[in-house]
Parts: sequence; structure tokens; C-alpha cells
Amino acid sequence: MSSDGNGWVHCALGHRHWGLFGAAGLLIHDGRRVVLQHRAPWTHEGGTWALPGGARDSHEDVVTAALREAREEAALEPDSVTPLGWWRDDHGGWSYTTILARPRRELHPHAANPESTEVRWWPVAEVERLPLHQGFAGAWPVLREPPTRLALIVDGANVVGSRPDGWWHDRLGAARRLRDDLGPVARDGVAASELPADAAARLAGLYPELTLVVEGAARPLAAEPLTTGGWWDVGVTAAARDGDSAVVEAARESAAAGRPTVVVSADRGLRARLDEDVRAVGPSWLLDRSTAAPTSAG
Repeated sequence: MSSDGNGWVHCALGHRHWGLFGAAGLLIHDGRRVVLQHRAPWTHEGGTWALPGGARDSHEDVVTAALREAREEAALEPDSVTPLGWWRDDHGGWSYTTILARPRRELHPHAANPESTEVRWWPVAEVERLPLHQGFAGAWPVLREPPTRLALIVDGANVVGSRPDGWWHDRLGAARRLRDDLGPVARDGVAASELPADAAARLAGLYPELTLVVEGAARPLAAEPLTTGGWWDVGVTAAARDGDSAVVEAARESAAAGRPTVVVSADRGLRARLDEDVRAVGPSWLLDRSTAAPTSAG
């Protein structure tokens, strides 16, 4: 049902909030600037600066809600940004989820409906001098530094081999099934509490750039179209030689670029070759998440 989230609720702390199913907003950060909305005088805490955002409908996950609100309030298309992570302000029975994202191209946000008097880029250094919405002001110290996108690199042969589903009869088909199973992980993200130490830093969770490395009979999978949901996808890389070397090299390049990097493999030899700033987890860590309930949807 469209717009069924509109309405006021009281949280466990006794505060009054807009959004029967909670609310979500989008913070676009290009490294130097962020996009903020100047709220119209008639809105809650009108005249303050905050994020394009609003009530989440019952059928929406938080990313869908935040992207929809950014389109309605700031004329920003969902495919113009890449979500990197999320932060949740939980009041008990009601929460506001901020989706942190980076632009995919040059953006020209502007006020697109009466809820805003202005939508524009602001230098990060100037934000705290603005009259800020109370909720956004409380979250800003956490949100002011943009996250670096999590790199999740999957040793396809090792993960496929961990599932006794007859993969040896059809290695390409098994790799394809694994690729498709990874869609929920790319789409829903991974909670900070479920990531190896230091991988998520200060946020509640991260949306990974997910790369499946394949070898041997599974190599043709890399030529197939991406499994994608618009802003997220599951990339497939065919190893030029052996899969282990391709995984190690991809992890090394990612970590050298300053990205939090997690490799999924139970191969002891491969794990011993990883640089010390690369984290490793076993196949069950990933497969449990490929079929689990979304971590960031609430």
C-alpha cells in the first residue's frame, strides 16, 4: 500500500515521531560536501537543515525508502548514488535509519516539493554552524566522515565446495547458484556486529561491493550479465590462472586502497597468503547471510 507509513507515533522514550513504520533518510557524501535539505517552516522543526527523508512504508526496506524520499524531495534518481552503509537512531519502537551514500555522477539536487525551501550541497566543515534538526545534529558526529565501501571477495571454488549439493556434476551451474544466492548480502548489507573487528568502524552496518572469483569450468560465469538490483550488484571475476592467486591479488589491491576488505574462504593456504590488514571468514559466515533475514531493513 503506497504511503501507508504516514502518521505520528510515540516511541518507548515518550517522543513523538513521524512514520508508523519508522523513517529513513539519505546522506550523500562526496568526501568534501554533503547534500542537505532546508525544511519548510510548516514541517516538524521547520527552518532547520537535515536530510532528504521521511516515513518508511510497510513494504519498503530502509534503502528503498531513503532513495524514494530523495527523489521526491531533492529530485535525485535512485541510480545516481551507491549506498555504503547505514546508521540507526533507535528510540524503542521507532527508529530513523540514515543511509550513507556516494554519488555515481555529478548531482544537482534541488527542492522538488513543498517540504523543502532549499536542497543543496554544503561543505562538511560548515554543517555544524547551521541550524540543524535535532535528530540530525545528534547523529552528525558519527556521520560527518564518509565510510569507505566494504570489499567482500569470495573464493568461489572453496565456497561452492563447502556445499554438498552435487556441484561436482555441474561446476558452472553451482557457481551460478552461488552468485544468485549472494544477491541478498549485496542488497541488505552486513551488520557491524557480524563483521570482523574494525571492518565496519563506527556505523551500524555496511553495504559491500561483492566480488565472486571463479576458476576452471566456472570461468564462463564472468561473461554473463551482472546479478543486479539497480544500485547493487554481484560482480564475477574469472581468475587468469588459479583462483587463490586471483583472490589474494584482489584483496591486496583493495586493502592498499584503504578499503576494509574481507575474504570468504576456508582454504588455509590462501588465508596464509593474505596481507595482515585483510580479514578472512569461512563459507558458513557468508552462506548463513545469503538466506538470512535482511539486516538493514528494519
